[in-house]
Amino acid sequence: MPTPKASPIELSQQQHHCLTQIVRQTTNPYRLVRRASIILSAASGESNTQISRQWQLDRNQVRYWRQRWLDNQERLALCEQVDDSETELHQQVLEALTDAPRPGVPPTFTPEQVIQIVAIACESPQDSARPVSQWTPEEIADEAIKRGIVPHLSASSVRRFLGRGSAAAPSESLLAQC
Repeated sequence: MPTPKASPIELSQQQHHCLTQIVRQTTNPYRLVRRASIILSAASGESNTQISRQWQLDRNQVRYWRQRWLDNQERLALCEQVDDSETELHQQVLEALTDAPRPGVPPTFTPEQVIQIVAIACESPQDSARPVSQWTPEEIADEAIKRGIVPHLSASSVRRFLGRGSAAAPSESLLAQC
């Protein structure tokens, strides 16, 4: 049984130039260069199987990026008609070749909260009326909750913020002199 024929990709001269630029720039990430090369190969008439062999990829990956380009082709053509700027087209091409946002849980702590928690570690525990000579992750978490920075915070999160993974009590200050 023959495999279904892949949808053909037709590139405008500007799109081809933009993709070629991406492939030739040595500072671009490899995944971006590979995706641009997939589109250029597809536009030259190569099949998904040929492209997957050439780039040592699964055929589904090639199929995905071919379809992703086709889904964005109308937007790219409109961009070329509306805006003569090559910069805008380049930006739209990069958007088409960039990973889609992945699902997942949003961050629990804002960068501002993390900074405030790290700032607590830079203070002396005695300034916060703590009966310890050095901060521990548990004490920092408790102080952050007490100050209203966060509603809840675990000692392991504090360790992560401070770049320490060990659960043992530190033999010296958690941070160098701040």
